[in-house]
Amino acid sequence: MKEAIKNNKKIIIIGIVIIVLLLLGIAFAYLTTTLHGDKEYLVRAGSLGLRLEESNELTLEKQIPLEDSEGMKLDDFNFSLINEGNIDTDFTIYLDDIELDEGETRMPDSAIRYSLTKDNVVGNASDLTSMGVNPNRVVDTGTVAVDETINYTLRIWIDYDATTEEASGKTFKGKLRVVATQPVGEKVSDVVLENLGDNESTYDDDVDTFITGTDPNNYIWYSGKLWRAVSVNNEAKTTKLVTQWNISAIDYSSGSTAFEGSYMEDWLNDTSVDGFLGNLRDYENFIVTDAVWDATLDATRLGSITRPNGEATVTDAVGLLNMYEYQSSNNGGTNGYLNNGLIWWTLTPYSTSSVRYVYSDGGASFNTSASAYGVRPSINLKSSVKIVDGDGTIDNPYRLNGDNDTNLSGTLLSSRYSGEYIKFGNDENNLYRIVSHENGTGTKIVSAEPLKSSGTFITSAFGSNTSFSSSNTIGAFLNGDYLTNYVDSSYSSMIEDNTTWYLGTVGSGTSYKLAKYTDTNMSGYAKSTNAKVGLLRLGELMSGQFDRYGNNTSYWTLTPYSTSNVRRVSNNGSANYNSPSSSSYGVRPSVNLKSNAQIVNGDGTLNSPFEIQLGG
Repeated sequence: MKEAIKNNKKIIIIGIVIIVLLLLGIAFAYLTTTLHGDKEYLVRAGSLGLRLEESNELTLEKQIPLEDSEGMKLDDFNFSLINEGNIDTDFTIYLDDIELDEGETRMPDSAIRYSLTKDNVVGNASDLTSMGVNPNRVVDTGTVAVDETINYTLRIWIDYDATTEEASGKTFKGKLRVVATQPVGEKVSDVVLENLGDNESTYDDDVDTFITGTDPNNYIWYSGKLWRAVSVNNEAKTTKLVTQWNISAIDYSSGSTAFEGSYMEDWLNDTSVDGFLGNLRDYENFIVTDAVWDATLDATRLGSITRPNGEATVTDAVGLLNMYEYQSSNNGGTNGYLNNGLIWWTLTPYSTSSVRYVYSDGGASFNTSASAYGVRPSINLKSSVKIVDGDGTIDNPYRLNGDNDTNLSGTLLSSRYSGEYIKFGNDENNLYRIVSHENGTGTKIVSAEPLKSSGTFITSAFGSNTSFSSSNTIGAFLNGDYLTNYVDSSYSSMIEDNTTWYLGTVGSGTSYKLAKYTDTNMSGYAKSTNAKVGLLRLGELMSGQFDRYGNNTSYWTLTPYSTSNVRRVSNNGSANYNSPSSSSYGVRPSVNLKSNAQIVNGDGTLNSPFEIQLGG
């Protein structure tokens, strides 16, 4: 398999350069924005044939800085990508700078907002910086099938919060560039059922083919997270994945055992700035967004569970594994590869009052849905997704076409993905991970594991009360000793001096959203404090456990459970609570890096974390 992939890499890449397909001109001083392009471009190379066609000319007059809600209403610019060849074609559309005229000064990307609609799916308003840095601004990437047409709509406007210094008298001009490549690699559904390793096998129940065994070669790295391939659907050829580790820990629901309408369903499919689905890379291109998840009740003991009958199904992009799928990974045994040594929720109710979970020893149990256990998200990769590198082992996981970036030097860290690794800090505490881009411009990161001293996890009391601040016990350590002894000045200078840390209370059976918001409708923010260094909230991305029970330690979160207890993530992957003053647990510092932090080396994986510095 490795040799086949290497050979595929030798296939010639065909570059389709659209000289001035789309010209974007924003001149703040003249309050006008003009987008125009020639009608049609066609480039052929052998059996590859792509045509990029724009359907109208768009002129935006009297353009001024706009709120996103107004920018999304602007007249649109439409263009289409059409495959007129005889093979499916991979493509990437870039937005490149055009040389400015004499006397013009370029407007920074940070002053520009945009929205891209693809085949009637409207994208969120985003900073232009989220595309990357010229000449690597990616508008879209994916595969266009033979005779397929992909239709796009682009809107672009000046950010309402752009300063006079950023935008006044300055101009942005760009052009579209399309790079098309003959598809490389092999389909995931074919690869993962081969090369499983010694003593590993498969189980076919006539609907899905399950990968079985204790540690098969079925690791996949996608969107900053390590996944395991669980099964391939025999008909659709989609591939079900589940994260290797617990990405977070939350209460399943307020008491109901139904997945539909639960806190769990909400968390998994949250597309907000700090939501799980919202932080998956180009998920529309990679995963089945209308997958069917079977959450039918089953109290049968592990080893005797039959395939669920579909009495309770939910259609979502992201779900959990059910007990039948867990059982099928190792013929009902408890030592299969899906046993990650932690506690985590499944999709299967045990009764009308309890939901089933997998215990840290691999056995099955159940508890009230108002308990907080680990979350291992599950997705279904589309049948068209291909593997382009790796051998499926933990040290060399499979890499997916479209998520195997190289040459990222100069790319803003704010354009990267939750879970990717960063070299940050000193000595044994020098590995961090991206959490999200919660503040809209910078990058929130957290230590990959709780802090250590000479190989041993350090512990701390939380404070005299349940409210975090820069002066309580753990806050004073983070904003004092930590900045002096755990990160040197070259790193601390990259940290925003003043970050808002939300301190909402999450009691038993309540939504994870209350850690940040006043209600589940997110109508207002919870109580907060400002500090340079803080902790993660309960339910936040990356607030899980990333090693087996016994190899990790429990650690504090920011989130109060009540007026007398604070939430912690336990070493078994569940979330519990303890007294802030009489208990001591591990410390995972979290900070917001400045918006001009950029990558100088690495690819964001565990073996090659990003190395970063501040840009000009």
